[in-house]
Amino acid sequence: MIPVWHYLVVAALLFGIGLVGFLTRRNLITMFLCAEMMLQGVAINFAAFARYHGNLHGQAVVLFILAVAACEAGIALALFLMLYRRGRTLDASVWQALREVGVPPTVDPDPLPAADPGPPDPVLTPAGRRPAPTAEEAARV
Repeated sequence: MIPVWHYLVVAALLFGIGLVGFLTRRNLITMFLCAEMMLQGVAINFAAFARYHGNLHGQAVVLFILAVAACEAGIALALFLMLYRRGRTLDASVWQALREVGVPPTVDPDPLPAADPGPPDPVLTPAGRRPAPTAEEAARV
């Protein structure tokens, strides 16, 4: 049988790596994944202590944590898509307009360089209309 402190060390490492990643990264997706890593570290702690004490209370809490994490992932994906469509970036420092009234803006000491807009997004033809044939397709017919 594996001692409890092995589980606690793994959980502490997961939580620590997640905390460092959350505090040092500016990409919203990376920050979200680091928060999920911290939740998984806490879940390992609950499961380890439940096994150590011989009851199922910790496993019940872990199931609740997993359900909340799944719901959070769906909401976060929708939020990330909306924020990216609006501002074409997922850099958390760009979203200063979302702060509360009266809170001063946060200034980064080393801002990221401005991203180039890149090529425009492709436009699909509307459904129901056949697209005009290209020169290569017209030559084959």
